[in-house]
Amino acid sequence: MSEENKNKIPVWFWIVGWGALLWNLMGVFAYIMQVTMSPEMMASMPEAQQEIIANTPAWATGAFALAVFGGAFGSLFLLLKKKLAHPLFILSCVAVLVQRYHSLFMSNSIEVYGPGGAVMPIMVVLFGIGLIWLSRRAIDQNWIS
Repeated sequence: MSEENKNKIPVWFWIVGWGALLWNLMGVFAYIMQVTMSPEMMASMPEAQQEIIANTPAWATGAFALAVFGGAFGSLFLLLKKKLAHPLFILSCVAVLVQRYHSLFMSNSIEVYGPGGAVMPIMVVLFGIGLIWLSRRAIDQNWIS
């Protein structure tokens, strides 16, 4: 097998990369919606959800920002075939874990959102770990530099 064929980036890499970018841009949108929520929008939510949002400390909101923007920029750098994707995905995943710590152990989010409210956080963590693995593999395979 020639060196060129060995380092050829598979089609699935691009599909996952674009999916990751879309996923993380949805997270950026969710973050922006949360931090720019008008009083009217807040008032339309159930009281328990209002309390969770109102009582979220700045460090948890900051972790949310690092998670979504780190993931979005990591995805962009992955598509641009840059190694910087890997540390950005690590930063994003650590920030997700910090944010999840707050929501699971310091607020009553499970009571408010129910057991189904744990599904999305688990998916986010697994997706973050998957992107760390993918970027590491891409570096090891010389798909990104």
